[in-house]
Amino acid sequence: MQEALVVRRETHVPAPPAAVFALLTDPEKILRWMGTEAEVEPEPGGLYLVNVTGARFARGSFREVVPVHRLAYSFGWDDSEEVPPASSLVEIDLIEEPGGTLLRLTHSGLPNTQQCAGHAEGWAHYLERLAEVAAGRDPGPDPWHGRRD
Repeated sequence: MQEALVVRRETHVPAPPAAVFALLTDPEKILRWMGTEAEVEPEPGGLYLVNVTGARFARGSFREVVPVHRLAYSFGWDDSEEVPPASSLVEIDLIEEPGGTLLRLTHSGLPNTQQCAGHAEGWAHYLERLAEVAAGRDPGPDPWHGRRD
């Protein structure tokens, strides 16, 4: 796998790992920071399905679930030839640190630099919203609502 085709993000989230884990695995809590619909079964083999912008479904399945510490799930987009459902891998590690949690995300298996750039932008956008929610703030309406790219 080419290192250039891996998206990496680290974000400090001002909440303990258990709270951040819940924001990543509880459908109602996911919708506070991303998406309009969510169906997740956070157990190995369980479904990951999120309508991210109200116009685009991300779909995959959980590969690894270590409560409050780690998630890994396959990821892709319904109706996408470039990144079809379950064609890439998202790994999220939650590391306790003073004042909250270091969220370390790695997204691998993307097919080209254009897709990497787009997913890097998407993760930056949504992880910022997650951090706002974790801090007890309302991130407001998602400006990406309805976006298809």
